[in-house]
Amino acid sequence: MEILVASAIGVLTMAGLYLVLCRHAFPVIIGTTFLSYAVNLFLFAMGRLAIDKAPIITKDVTDYVDPLPQALVLTAIVISFGMTALVVVLALRGFLESGSERVDAGDEHEHEAGR
Repeated sequence: MEILVASAIGVLTMAGLYLVLCRHAFPVIIGTTFLSYAVNLFLFAMGRLAIDKAPIITKDVTDYVDPLPQALVLTAIVISFGMTALVVVLALRGFLESGSERVDAGDEHEHEAGR
């Protein structure tokens, strides 16, 4: 189980970094989303993977799972959703202003000026 989760975190991180390094805005947005998923899985796995254990401490439960990583993941999901919405709006605004959705549009203008 741990190897599967570690592999999923590695694949999401690898795909996210590859997409973040692209020149277009949409793959960059998807790449940051993959990176946030990888961080969420890492935070969730940080609290030890356990099956059929209670996340809440009560009097009759002796074996439980740490609820802190679950709270951290819920907070990270909300923050990543808000940041993704902000980046999508910024990318749309950049496209409407420049007519291109390339992230490195400044390099293109410098190259044309050198002709």
